[in-house]
Amino acid sequence: MSQTENTSSSRLSPIFLIGILFFIFGFITWLNAVLIPYLKLACQLNNFEAYLVAFCFYIAYFLMAIPSAGILSLTGFKKGMSLGLLVMAVGALIFIPAALTRQYGLFLLGLFVQGTGLALLQTASNPYITILGPPESAAKRISIMGICNKIAGAIAPIILGSIALKDADGLKARLESLNAGEQAAQLNELASRVITPYIIIVIVLVLLAGFIFYSGLPEIDTNKEEPADAGSGVAVTAKTSVFQFPHLLLGAITLFFYVGVEVIAGDTVINYGAAQGIALSSAKFFTSCTLVCMIVGYLIGIVCIPKYFSQETAMKGCGILGIVLSVLALLTTGFTSVLMIALLGLANSLIWPALWPMALAGLGRFTKVGSSLLIMGISGGAVLPLVYGALADKFNPQHAYVILVPIYLLILLYALKWHKTGLPKLTKV
Repeated sequence: MSQTENTSSSRLSPIFLIGILFFIFGFITWLNAVLIPYLKLACQLNNFEAYLVAFCFYIAYFLMAIPSAGILSLTGFKKGMSLGLLVMAVGALIFIPAALTRQYGLFLLGLFVQGTGLALLQTASNPYITILGPPESAAKRISIMGICNKIAGAIAPIILGSIALKDADGLKARLESLNAGEQAAQLNELASRVITPYIIIVIVLVLLAGFIFYSGLPEIDTNKEEPADAGSGVAVTAKTSVFQFPHLLLGAITLFFYVGVEVIAGDTVINYGAAQGIALSSAKFFTSCTLVCMIVGYLIGIVCIPKYFSQETAMKGCGILGIVLSVLALLTTGFTSVLMIALLGLANSLIWPALWPMALAGLGRFTKVGSSLLIMGISGGAVLPLVYGALADKFNPQHAYVILVPIYLLILLYALKWHKTGLPKLTKV
């Protein structure tokens, strides 16, 4: 067997294991698309209150990303991933008393703890898959991970939606004719529907944590690496802080806004469909449509990057497509407008895979801390859906989508210019 074949074989198992983790990311994350309309009904919330689901889940990334980098420095990538899964299991466990008491605050606490576990898990897994091979094909590897993530994301709303939102339209209509006691009984029954699914989630997460801990997943030590000029392999010893990499800092800002629009597209489309007169029994499939579109985009990336176009070009195309679809969503109505939001999955698909290797280029020993800064950017999923929810309450759900246009323009600017800002210069050492 040739050295190339040996290398490919040695990478296959780690990629498979990380693919399982990305499947878990997607499943847990995109349950929020159903939890938002579900908890809005079960806990009788307005739009702004309902989108606190996304806020509490994603704000954990901002608060826990830097601590996660410190934990990973102590545990390494593999043990850190196992610990992240166990923290997620604790968060899922909190859903059980939350459902029994129908306390929205407990649901939000459970979501925050799940987000904390995911922050640790993603701080480890994203740079791991980025540096597990040539940098120019990193977007292809991340696209493979994205398929695992979004297949789970497409399945999750359908599974939980079929349980939690069963006869939700009929229940909404019945509540108006019931007295306070009868309403409480109906809503308590609705809240209890998530207990069994989350017990299963806890068991799966604990088993997977043990599996990863005892697996042969190789450790990659980035602590001894010097920052290097992107693509040159030449060390640049002058760098003393992660804040001396402007392309990373701009990447974290861009990722903040990107995650915000991805969450808006996936988590608001069900409610938006309902606002456009589409029954919840049908609207619950729109998030899955969004994620299927993302899978299509990932497949394009796997086939085409870097053979036919670069990851930078992919990100440019996604930014342009996002602007076009957002404008069309604002200018059309009914099913067509909802479809434009669902199709944003295609525009969003290759932004994450392209942005990570572009932002981490040349970081060397700063990779873990740089990764934690990017993970902090995921908190855009906490802030921007709340902004959307506030605008939807003040104006209407359709006009609130106006915030998408400048964000996709910012993404386009990063792909065009900002990812090159301040990259290390070639220095002989």
